Amino acid sequence: MIDGFLALYIFMLAAFTGYEVISRVPVILHTPLMSGSNFVHGIVLVGAMVALFHAQTTLERAIGFVGVILAAGNAVGGYVVTERMLEMFKASGRKKS
Repeated sequence: MIDGFLALYIFMLAAFTGYEVISRVPVILHTPLMSGSNFVHGIVLVGAMVALFHAQTTLERAIGFVGVILAAGNAVGGYVVTERMLEMFKASGRKKS
């Protein structure tokens, strides 16, 4: 089992690495990268549901439930952004001369 301090260290390292990677991406690429990574949101949702399934105490269930809600919101938000992005590429109703 992972010790609490080791888990905190790994979490902080992952957060710092993620921030550094995302901050170096040009602004114009944020939306395509988010729409391309929707499968990751689904994996996070499945992981949160597995964690909730294995929860034993009330606190674990509450944290797991919050995790499932946040992961579901993240997945839905990714698909909403993708839909909005794809709407920009559809032809308008009028013809250009």
